[in-house]
Amino acid sequence: MTDTLREAYRVMRTIRTFEERVHEEFATGEIPGFVPGCAGDEASAAGVCLHLDDRDAVTGTHRGYGHCIAKGVDVHAMMAEIYGRTTGSCHGKGGSRHIADLAKGLLGANGVVGGGPQLICGTALAAKQQNTGGVGVAFFGDGAGNRGTTLEALNLASAWNLPAIFVAEHDGYAEATSSAWSVASDNIADRAAGFGVPGVIVDGLDFFAVHEAAGEAVERAREGGGPTLIEVRFTGPNPGAGLDCLERFRAAVTDRGELGEPVLDAIDAAVAKLIEDAVAAARSAPKPTREDLETDVYVSY
Repeated sequence: MTDTLREAYRVMRTIRTFEERVHEEFATGEIPGFVPGCAGDEASAAGVCLHLDDRDAVTGTHRGYGHCIAKGVDVHAMMAEIYGRTTGSCHGKGGSRHIADLAKGLLGANGVVGGGPQLICGTALAAKQQNTGGVGVAFFGDGAGNRGTTLEALNLASAWNLPAIFVAEHDGYAEATSSAWSVASDNIADRAAGFGVPGVIVDGLDFFAVHEAAGEAVERAREGGGPTLIEVRFTGPNPGAGLDCLERFRAAVTDRGELGEPVLDAIDAAVAKLIEDAVAAARSAPKPTREDLETDVYVSY
């Protein structure tokens, strides 16, 4: 259990530090495009992905750094991709919104709202047909919860009894549109009933709550029990109370005597060095050339 806690904290700290540094670098003008962030959502990515392995496939969102890191994508390759360098995970051609690593089962962060759920139906069907025990996990936000692609994917996963897990990261807004104003039902998880799928709501700032719910969903999917919709909520009745999942995690494990402050501080230091090295490597890496435009366009079978 101690190793799991260390890994959980390492993943969440890496996500937070990576994102903070990316925003600092973006402000210098060296990073092309835009860098949407996921600060505060670390417990969602870590809590779910710690149950996964290379059999499993994940799709993220346009705010997908956390999903990528939690699924094991190399941080150096991610930073280089954001910088648009050839050493990036997509050779500098995907940028911040389209980081992918198929070897790790990361089908891609996705700039299309609701673009991921239907993709994991495909990977889940393949896992079921090939009997690999793999599952497909789609992370999506408030806005994607209203897209037909997401609802159709839920229906398909239920109809075909696929090992698929849908993780709705509910922060109360679709871009700048309040869900309270635009959606009749406050709970995304309530929609699961319409497809005969279990739906559960968990506190997105509580790693342990997310980890427990995800563990049950992954186990059920691997055993042939079909899909689950997990709503990870980042809004609640007590704004301002314990609103940092990292601080809450540290307080919980230190209070219970499971991990000491020196251990957590050492992880912080190691992560800081990792991110510093990744930035230095990305800055010095070459950019794609004109000749690179015609590569990675078609797949040869």
